[in-house]
Amino acid sequence: MAGCGLCIHRCELKEGQRGRCLARVCRDGAVVADNYGWVTSIALDPIEKKPLQRFHPGSRILSVGSYGCNLSCPFCQNHEISHPEDLQGLQQMARYIRPAELTALAERFVPEGNIGVAFTYNEPLVGLEYVLDCAEDLHRHGLKTVLVTGGLATAEICERLRGKIDAMNIDLKAFSDRFYKELIGGDRRMVMDFIECAHSFAHIELTCLIIPGENDDPEEMDAMAAWIASLPEGKEIPLHVSRFFPRYHMQDRPPTDVDRVYALAETAAKHLKYVYTGNC
Repeated sequence: MAGCGLCIHRCELKEGQRGRCLARVCRDGAVVADNYGWVTSIALDPIEKKPLQRFHPGSRILSVGSYGCNLSCPFCQNHEISHPEDLQGLQQMARYIRPAELTALAERFVPEGNIGVAFTYNEPLVGLEYVLDCAEDLHRHGLKTVLVTGGLATAEICERLRGKIDAMNIDLKAFSDRFYKELIGGDRRMVMDFIECAHSFAHIELTCLIIPGENDDPEEMDAMAAWIASLPEGKEIPLHVSRFFPRYHMQDRPPTDVDRVYALAETAAKHLKYVYTGNC
């Protein structure tokens, strides 16, 4: 048996067994990233699509994803790679890209406005080792490293990102323990601690997807925005308030009303300087 200390789940794994995230496995008595280097998705995106509005605006970034996630969001938009039904089939179609090869690929797109690599689409932290190795190589070549993450990781893991990650968009999916524990299998306090840690060394922006009947209470948004503002220079942290569309296992409700998204953004703006709406 070997323990994985990445996140709240702290999976105890037998030899050859996968963790809850599907990406980490016990091999030779240690838990490692089985998805190391395996890329399932890749695209050159506008930086605003991450979304990052206040980090090198107008630039582009090479975005890559692998497979696996340590949350179980029933509304996941990328469930085909985050929670694949046929993991073996997904692994067979993935492309193996070494860190140096990824850096070389990113450099090829610099003339098109590329500033580096964003690890996104699935949860990048379940492939932490690959992210760190790539970040070091990217920095040696003057390129940026970005994470788009759910932030469900320990303080120790966050500290390992210090000096390696330039910017993050972190999902703060709700401001209630019920939402995190019952709906997505996470831990709100761990995500909040991760945000505080990340804010101490990287540019961060936060995203909240507004789901009808789940996290669309104005009082909850007010409490979330007030907490963000309470962080050191927290009023400057951008918050993206995004509209939900039915996906995956959550198709029992309509898209979020646009007026509700705008109203919640106005509520957040009472505390924060930069509030953006998405998917509207």
